[in-house]
Amino acid sequence: MLNNKNMKMSDKKDENKAPKKSKGSGPQKPDGDFDWSKILRTVFSWGAVIIAAVIVMQFLNSGQSGITEVGYNTYKNLLKAGKITKVDVIKSDVNDYSLKATLKNEESILVNKKFVKTKEIKVTIIDQIIKNEQKVWDEKGIKYNFSNESNEWFTLLISLLPWVLIIGVWVLFMRRMQGGASGGTKGIFNFGKSRAKLISESQIKVTFKDVAGADEAKQELEEIIEFLKEPTKFQKLGGKIPRGVLLLGPPGTGKTLMARAVAGEAGVPFFSISGADFVEMFVGVGASRVRDLFEQGKKNAPCIIFIDEIDAVGRHRGAGLGGGHDEREQTLNALLVEMDGFEQNSGVIIIAATNRPDVLDPALLRPGRFDRQVVVDRPDVKGREGIFKVHTRNIPLDKSVDLKVLAKGTPGLAGADIANLVNEAALLAARKNKKNVSMDDFEEAKDKVMMGMERKSMIITEEEKKVTAYHEIGHVLVALKIPESDPVHKVTIIPRGRALGVTTYLPVDEKHTYSKTYLEATIAYALGGRAAEKIIFDQVTTGAGNDIEKATGLARKMVCEWGMSDAIGPLALGKKEEELFLGREITKHDTYSEKTAQQIDNEIRTIVLRGMQRAETILTENIDLLHNLSKELLEREILDSAEIKKIMNGEKLPPVIKNPDGEIEKVTKDGIPEHVKKLMDEKGKRVDTDKLPDKADDSN
Repeated sequence: MLNNKNMKMSDKKDENKAPKKSKGSGPQKPDGDFDWSKILRTVFSWGAVIIAAVIVMQFLNSGQSGITEVGYNTYKNLLKAGKITKVDVIKSDVNDYSLKATLKNEESILVNKKFVKTKEIKVTIIDQIIKNEQKVWDEKGIKYNFSNESNEWFTLLISLLPWVLIIGVWVLFMRRMQGGASGGTKGIFNFGKSRAKLISESQIKVTFKDVAGADEAKQELEEIIEFLKEPTKFQKLGGKIPRGVLLLGPPGTGKTLMARAVAGEAGVPFFSISGADFVEMFVGVGASRVRDLFEQGKKNAPCIIFIDEIDAVGRHRGAGLGGGHDEREQTLNALLVEMDGFEQNSGVIIIAATNRPDVLDPALLRPGRFDRQVVVDRPDVKGREGIFKVHTRNIPLDKSVDLKVLAKGTPGLAGADIANLVNEAALLAARKNKKNVSMDDFEEAKDKVMMGMERKSMIITEEEKKVTAYHEIGHVLVALKIPESDPVHKVTIIPRGRALGVTTYLPVDEKHTYSKTYLEATIAYALGGRAAEKIIFDQVTTGAGNDIEKATGLARKMVCEWGMSDAIGPLALGKKEEELFLGREITKHDTYSEKTAQQIDNEIRTIVLRGMQRAETILTENIDLLHNLSKELLEREILDSAEIKKIMNGEKLPPVIKNPDGEIEKVTKDGIPEHVKKLMDEKGKRVDTDKLPDKADDSN
């Protein structure tokens, strides 16, 4: 099947440099918010002071001179010996008794393995045995007295404990409602607060050195940063700083990366927020967050505010869904007023990114709001080479790797695609236990990205495989025989992705406009697979379904949009309608008569059938090449451009070598199969001859 893929490219970068921290870049608290962390620190500090005072008072009270605290057994021995004359019993607040006994004479008592001379002792006894002690005192005629002793500090703490718990629970709930002490925005009182993140110095590690493939866009943004650093250079000539910069471009081209680089270079406060972060479930939240965002920006001016995917809130107004009270429209209105309304926001620069500029409201795009629209498009060959250099910085590369060749072989790839390709190559090399990433790994990764992953486990009958081989060679041969077509890069009958076979083409030069002859050539080689099936097998299969769809779509555009039909002329037929929220074409009105519709159908049929006839003629005239190429493809499963060229020139390809698992083996530069190379030591001697393959069949 035809799978003509033009590739893409990305801008992911290493992170080496952090910006200088500027004044006002610390965390800002909106007016009216309590600093709960400071309040809690004060409460805990005073609590610690009170507890310490209580401990000191208790220590002083317990340290009365002349009284020795002893154990209960020591007290009982002194009582039995009749050495106690008087007892004072003091009841405390916690239902135990402190007993102070006066001795008849000064005695030496063992306390903590030391003898202490004392005339008064102290012992603590519990409530259950105090009555028994009274009986003993009465029998021995010892005078005793009961009294109560209250610890004011302890009583005060006990009485305050419920209030402390109540206040603590209240503070906890208030902090949860406010979104936490960290200034979060998830509390019920903070729905109207902006969720913009203030990028700190430790978070920014991307600079313009890490951005490649978009030199013009870099130049525009560097000028913004230079204006922030040296405003007088521009102001002395009457120049004014741009209010806003809109980054436009396909997905994966590095728009957000550009903004991260601006944050790394600016040296001023940088707020980052997504367009989807404005709108919430409550009415009015979006507009409130816009106002709060610009309020924070004014406090930190000069500063930069970056809004990613601005089309989430900036879509065209008046779609009829919700009318003027639509929440999304209210948010957009607030954004328009804040960017350029009655009150000027001097010093606040807006940078926004989107890949859908066609759905943005015209009021948002006018000068004064977004003064500059910077296109970040897919990179050219030079840009792709720069991106490869950035992404291979920390990857050990083999000497065989040529980034220029890789850049030429990846037209149409965006920065994200190149980053993915480099990562796939590194993973493939690691899977093979290599120390370096070689060119073969990059080529294999490129095939995986361009054509899809191999599905070797898919069971295909020999007949199906033969039909697929002729189908793919039909594409190849027609493309090779038409001068205007793209060069063939590689063809395979190993199932990849959802296709049983894939043919890829790599343009020599990157095209920006397409001629009529080129489009007709594209239709012809798109139908080459179906033509080959019809000539060789005298039947057609469903395998050409995608090819027919592409050829018909291309022919319809030639007739209805590009004016490439002599019968219809240079007319644009059919009016497209785009839904503002979906952002893509969902209906198309016919603005022409039924007679014109019949002419359009006839022209489309003529163009497609002409391409089919052209393909059949080429294949019929080169039937021997069709058989030879198909035979080699069936045997080898993959043919690259160099092998195809050899077959076209009548040269014989080297024999096919299979490894012990029955898979076709690649041959190294010195002509040795890969699995044989692994069995050889450093001196080039074979280690185990039993594992070597049998002699190759010369008939191949």
